[in-house]
Amino acid sequence: MALEKGPDMQLSPSAHADTFCRDNLPAADQMPDLDLSLGGLSYPVRLNAADELLNPTIEGGAASRRCLLSPGQTWSYGELAARASQVARVLTEDLGLIPGNRVLLRGPNNPWLAACWLGVLKAGGVAVATMPMLRSGELAAICGVAKVSVALCDYRFTDELAAAAVPGLRTVTFGGNAPDDLTMLARAKTAQFSSVQTAADDVAIIAFTSGTTGQPKASMHFHRDLLAVADTFSAHVLKPLPDDLFAGRACRLDRSARRHRPVHRPYGVPGHAGGGQGRSAARPAPGGISWRAPARPDLAGVPSGDLHQDHRWHR
Repeated sequence: MALEKGPDMQLSPSAHADTFCRDNLPAADQMPDLDLSLGGLSYPVRLNAADELLNPTIEGGAASRRCLLSPGQTWSYGELAARASQVARVLTEDLGLIPGNRVLLRGPNNPWLAACWLGVLKAGGVAVATMPMLRSGELAAICGVAKVSVALCDYRFTDELAAAAVPGLRTVTFGGNAPDDLTMLARAKTAQFSSVQTAADDVAIIAFTSGTTGQPKASMHFHRDLLAVADTFSAHVLKPLPDDLFAGRACRLDRSARRHRPVHRPYGVPGHAGGGQGRSAARPAPGGISWRAPARPDLAGVPSGDLHQDHRWHR
């Protein structure tokens, strides 16, 4: 079928125990039409985007290939997958996350934010990534709309989130050295996790508009949507090469001004030609970052979002 009309869209059984997202999808007559004429967009009924973004590269023998570069560290594909699995274990074993729960992510571009994003998806949760410069009122509005229950927040960016005073929100910091910091909790977990077998049309992320015209509006994206961006725009328009390097910007915490300012400090991610059969693609990430992958490149860039096979983040 070249065109799937929105009103005819048949959703598959959801893996979400918390049905908030499925319950709040648009009515059938407001669902978008899907143009599938390009080909390569037929996905299995069950898929978890986090696995699709990482596993093919690792299973292809490129687990040691560098994936994320930042000023202080370099993570391989295998290391990123391991940390994402550890985050998923903390979420499910320590924080009681069930599939479908929304998790707010707050912090500047850095590898741990990527691990958190992937870990949320692996655990069957819904990632709600936010810009680090958002203030308490904006964060409160987002949490209210998405009914967020857990927040993973860079330990340097907790002030505004605390000031938002979201009822019932449990916040866990990452990147610090405190015993209850996610970075420390994850170290105690094994690096294997069986990802929740979400439906391809289960919601994976909720992305919010800036709210400049009023209350921020939520945009819900399925697991298959994250892959489709890579298999269309990147594969056919960007056409990245295996050794391409993509960079993003960090966000500096200016304590004197109590605001977050972007700094032009590149975070690199190299391309990788790890053998093979992977499709040339780019996957989008929450917060405006995209993963790009040519014929099995490295995920390059500093995260705030998502990946696919061998994909890099590109701003």
